[in-house]
Amino acid sequence: MTATFGAKSTTDDVLQGIDLTGKRILVTGVSAGLGVETARALAAHGATVVGAARDLTKAQAATAEVRAQAANGGSLELIELDLADLASVRAAADKLNAAGKPFDVVICNAGVMATPQGKTKDGFETQFGTNHLGHFVFVNRIANLIKDGGRLVNLSSAGHRFSDVNLEDPNFEHTEYTPFGAYGRSKTANILFAVEFDRRHKARGVRATAVHPGGIQTELGRHMTPELLQGMLDSIAAAAKAAGDNAPAFEWKTIPQGAATSCWAGVVAPSDLVGGLYCEDCHVAEPADETPGLDTRGGIRSYALNADHAKALWVKSEEMVGETFA
Repeated sequence: MTATFGAKSTTDDVLQGIDLTGKRILVTGVSAGLGVETARALAAHGATVVGAARDLTKAQAATAEVRAQAANGGSLELIELDLADLASVRAAADKLNAAGKPFDVVICNAGVMATPQGKTKDGFETQFGTNHLGHFVFVNRIANLIKDGGRLVNLSSAGHRFSDVNLEDPNFEHTEYTPFGAYGRSKTANILFAVEFDRRHKARGVRATAVHPGGIQTELGRHMTPELLQGMLDSIAAAAKAAGDNAPAFEWKTIPQGAATSCWAGVVAPSDLVGGLYCEDCHVAEPADETPGLDTRGGIRSYALNADHAKALWVKSEEMVGETFA
């Protein structure tokens, strides 16, 4: 690779000169924000994009620009997928398996953040159930559709540094619920899922990675009250102050900047560079300071890349969804 990308790189920057004609790429969460931009950028470079969304009417309207900018044979088709309902997840996977068309890349972009305490249709804590378990079942059910040499990209977050997964109490039945604590658990789970999926599939060249898009103001934050948002920003500022000169000031990214790392990890970076790892700002993340708190220095907590931890989460996830995956 000759180009160097960073926090301000956009999807158009990282995909410049990349021809995706003939590539088939699945992106979840294409009804707003990062999912729409990811689909737009990929289709504009020739990819056949399959976009998954809970609300197809909303997604159809939101992706008009994706279809308008598709080039070199690029296209977009939509499928219904509600990650908070495993019946919908299994139906979407069954539909894709019945079609039998393989994918070069699967990008698990959809998710929720900092929701009030609640449960999915299947009784799981909302964020863990939607962000992790929904994708866990969906991806594993279509794993054989990922071509040899293909990739899985899980959107995680710097929010993984809020908290590790709790395999003893994943549904907060005995633990005090906090919106960001639950979000952190789900984002750590996204990374650990990528770690174990990568281990299980890399013998056939399929590599999995997790990415942090950055702080972006999208619909993902629709559950955040002004007080909750300010509390998060205050927490980041306090951690940055404690870190001294090593912590840069917090900056929001644009949506094209936020979607850049997904595109970079999915179709630009060498698979051996990103496989089984966590990326941010279009590069592989360095180990994070293990001091509790979320600051702006970036990095990955060690618990999120722990191979034994990843295996244990896989087993627990299978137990929770009542399904075993080879």
